[in-house]
Amino acid sequence: MKNFIKTALISGLFGFGGAWVFQSFVHENNIETTIGNQVIPEENNAFKINNSGFAENVGATDFVEASKSSTNSVVYIKNISKASYSVSWMDLFFGGEPNKEVRVSSGSGVIFSTDGYIVSNNHVVAGAEKIEVVVGKRTLEAKLVGVDPSSDLAVLKVDATNLPAVTLGNSKDLSVGEWVIAVGNPFNLNSTVTAGIVSAKGRQINILKEKFPIESFIQTDAAINPGNSGGALIDSEGKLVGINTAILSMTGSYAGYGFAVPVDIVKKVFHDIVKYGEVQKSFFGADVEDFTSSLAERLDIKTDEYSGVLTVYLQKEGAAAKAGIKEGDVIVSIDGVSVDTR
Repeated sequence: MKNFIKTALISGLFGFGGAWVFQSFVHENNIETTIGNQVIPEENNAFKINNSGFAENVGATDFVEASKSSTNSVVYIKNISKASYSVSWMDLFFGGEPNKEVRVSSGSGVIFSTDGYIVSNNHVVAGAEKIEVVVGKRTLEAKLVGVDPSSDLAVLKVDATNLPAVTLGNSKDLSVGEWVIAVGNPFNLNSTVTAGIVSAKGRQINILKEKFPIESFIQTDAAINPGNSGGALIDSEGKLVGINTAILSMTGSYAGYGFAVPVDIVKKVFHDIVKYGEVQKSFFGADVEDFTSSLAERLDIKTDEYSGVLTVYLQKEGAAAKAGIKEGDVIVSIDGVSVDTR
């Protein structure tokens, strides 16, 4: 019995001693993690030792605050219309009228101002005879202020005040690899949040068939499904960086790629529709193509730099021609902003 007590006391002393040494010489100094030949100091490490001596994950991105600040700004939109369906030839012969059934489709929208202006996708409200917007627990009838099919955007207005408007961000400064969340109402599931990263910027996927389409989508792997259209793409600070618009899928459901209209384009479209009733557009007066090594070789242009775009067509008396631009010119920047793609 005495030997047992003696052993226990010695073990306890060694245990406390080891903890004291660890606390004094390891924990109080910078903890370093080695990855290959690279040493990562404590301040850059995803794990730190807490007061209890256990590793604590402090490097994970937290979407809680971003979700709290943005979900109330995303609304549920109902597109109500009536569609005719065929009747028998007997009904037509005796003067029968085609029957009509009420159809309801749904999508999402983002509150852009506290006085009731809401941005959504044009395809969400297309063909609507009546539009209803669910804001929190209220259902409000919305007026269609205007649409811009070339960017697939629409502006609605509800008769309400003090609405929780979204905080606007800046898509120009958004980086590939940056965390984002998609907020919307997929499959009629209200206020759904999914997370992912920005996979690419400036994507052209040729889904807009208008005469002058504007496609410069933000690509993300945050899950976007039917019903998310018109919803918000939010950065980690809770700011709007895009309006979710499309998915790339063979089945019609999420398959890893979603696309959003950058908020910088949305701001322009929103401002013009509210102020002028339509989008004011300017035309460059030229057609350009991405300047690549194959294009340079084909045109016998000697260079090792392949940034910018190549002017392939010039409109007579157009803005580009008046500015002195010629066919074959390579445009690498505009007002100091680099041009990397069409």
